[in-house]
Amino acid sequence: MQTNIQSKPAALSFDNTEIAFKSKSNNDLTQSFLLFKAIGYNWLVKLGPPMVNGAFNIGLPIKGLIKSTVFKQFCGGESMEDCNKTIDQLYGYGVGTILDYSVEGEEKEESFDATVTETLETINKAQNNPKIPFCVFKVTGLARFDLLAKVSAKETLTMNEESEWGLVRNRIHQICKMAHSKNVRLFIDAEESWIQPAIDDLANDMMLEFNKQKCIIYNTIQLYRHDRLAYIKDSFDAAIKHNYYLGLKLVRGAYMEKERARASKMGYPSPIQSDKISTDKDYNNALSFCIDHLDRISVCAGSHNEQSSMLLTELMAQKSLANNDQRIYFSQLFGMSDHISFNLSSAGYNVAKYLPYGPVKAVMPYLFRRAAENTSVKGQAGRELTLISREVARRKKA
Repeated sequence: MQTNIQSKPAALSFDNTEIAFKSKSNNDLTQSFLLFKAIGYNWLVKLGPPMVNGAFNIGLPIKGLIKSTVFKQFCGGESMEDCNKTIDQLYGYGVGTILDYSVEGEEKEESFDATVTETLETINKAQNNPKIPFCVFKVTGLARFDLLAKVSAKETLTMNEESEWGLVRNRIHQICKMAHSKNVRLFIDAEESWIQPAIDDLANDMMLEFNKQKCIIYNTIQLYRHDRLAYIKDSFDAAIKHNYYLGLKLVRGAYMEKERARASKMGYPSPIQSDKISTDKDYNNALSFCIDHLDRISVCAGSHNEQSSMLLTELMAQKSLANNDQRIYFSQLFGMSDHISFNLSSAGYNVAKYLPYGPVKAVMPYLFRRAAENTSVKGQAGRELTLISREVARRKKA
């Protein structure tokens, strides 16, 4: 489906750095500039994970350095309470918060249960709280990766694995049931393609049970996969057939290099689009499909792409939809693309920032991904640097 793009609304521009950085002090801008400058060096980003992990392993006191630099840029704090100042600050500019407990890659049942407890606490905090329009969790925070891979491959589980899988389903059901009872919208994040089938099945089961009256549970779709636009349409058909509302968070994706490397190593076709143009086309067509079926779909556009974000505003205008229609949200990661988030919010659109939190060491996998993303996504670090430089110059002139 090809979308006819009209001229962009005059009230909205992603080049307005005064609005984009109105929450930032001059010192904040300087720190962000230096960080994105460092992230722009691909060799440094590649050396970062082994160096940091090695430093932690031998007990070097690097936590303070990390906490004052990359952690400060992309995270809200080590605890939910630490995030309160950032939540209030964002809301002061009309931007909501998605609290994201970013501890992942654990393998022990007690760690999974602790993540359940923490996720339930985020839902409690979000209840009747306009500052927190969504909550979120990753299934790998609640289940072993290898178990998810085995379930996704439809391999036969041992009796112990069957029991373990039952615990995983119970955890997810507990979280989704509470979100439903508290009327809090909930994202289930997407992950690697070889564990995604299990995640998709869980998300669909939860939507079938809890999205009967309205959209509470959202599945996440990574459009850098060439099969996901068709999957969206199949998901819509299933929602119609079984009479529930379909929640979709649309992202491009976060595991591209890992996906291609695994496909090459194991000799199967890569699930990733052949080029960025194909990804952009499917992402934009997915937006158009969702807006065409808003009677059944609620959508969150999780994107740092200016063209896709502007396109969504144009699609809304074509349908004469209110800027603050609650079925449509825009979302970006905390610490990135403020020129999109704050300008959208200033124009009256629904916007929420993903705000990760957790112990510094435990959220390092998340931080490593953010650093890698800024070097692999075309122009991301460079775009941030250009915008910051422009705002610094504007302030000096003012």
